[in-house]
Amino acid sequence: MPDYVVTIESAWLVRDVKSLDDAIGIAISEAGKRLNPAAKYVEVEAGYLTCPYCEETLSSAIVVADTALVGLVLEMKVFRAESGEHAGRIAKSVIGKALRDIPLKLMDVQEQ
Repeated sequence: MPDYVVTIESAWLVRDVKSLDDAIGIAISEAGKRLNPAAKYVEVEAGYLTCPYCEETLSSAIVVADTALVGLVLEMKVFRAESGEHAGRIAKSVIGKALRDIPLKLMDVQEQ
């Protein structure tokens, strides 16, 4: 059975923040704290978007009224899964248990 790298997108809400950089840092830190005891092997990074007009890479975070919505990318290696779909379900289950009430979306599954 092969190993897979699963990438999941998450939306993180940060309150009482003044700048975009602070919001991204806080979101990554909070996600890392919640993942640490149960799923410390999950890599957490700030998400990105591609501008539809200029095709430039943009941060997937926005701050309005001292509240930020930050897009995070979570990457996890799943060992010996039956298929790519099975690896995605495993990763989403493990990450979802640590990050309760946080929206998750499966982005990509690649066989190693």
